[in-house]
Amino acid sequence: MLIGIPVYEGVDLMDVTAPYEIFKWTHDRYGGNVPDFDAVIVAETEEVTSRDQLTFKAQKRFDTVGQLDVIWVPGGEPTVLAPMMNGKNPNYLEFVKKQSAGARYVASVCEGALLLAAAGLLNGFEATTHWSFIPCLKKFKAVQVVEGHPRFVVDRNRITGGGISSGLDEALKLVELLTCYETAQKVQRAIQYYPDPPVASTIPQQDGCPFSW
Repeated sequence: MLIGIPVYEGVDLMDVTAPYEIFKWTHDRYGGNVPDFDAVIVAETEEVTSRDQLTFKAQKRFDTVGQLDVIWVPGGEPTVLAPMMNGKNPNYLEFVKKQSAGARYVASVCEGALLLAAAGLLNGFEATTHWSFIPCLKKFKAVQVVEGHPRFVVDRNRITGGGISSGLDEALKLVELLTCYETAQKVQRAIQYYPDPPVASTIPQQDGCPFSW
């Protein structure tokens, strides 16, 4: 079971690293102890710089990775998303569409749902995204945007997550779907994921899409 996380310039770091670590803990003997379960970071180029200017190496390139069992699409900087969504920079979505055709699950977190929607991969599916980009996702009329702000939404073989940190919950759910509840529990314990934030706030209403493409 190989999960591929395709990254790009301006990607959100936590959208990548949080699920990647959960998937690695699933594979590792101190977590879920599932040897045939792994994750790989793939990109068009060998190095990628995140939205917050951290440069890291991809483990595989689009042209060298084989068929993935799961594809996990992260969100990123809107100025980078726009040309991918409007066809001016088509390579990323072409890779995602090609991989999705043979994948067992297609997942996204944060604005990654907009990339899936632009590729037509959420047509007829329930989905969510980061609260501030819900109006953007609603522009895709074939997508059934779930009301409220769920951490993640599972609809058949599509899994979409809310903003950034939602990827932690979503990744654990994916581990459960691909293995079992007990394995997901082991990973939760291994990473000590029992959130208890020291602050409390509410999600505001977003009236319009904050960017265009």
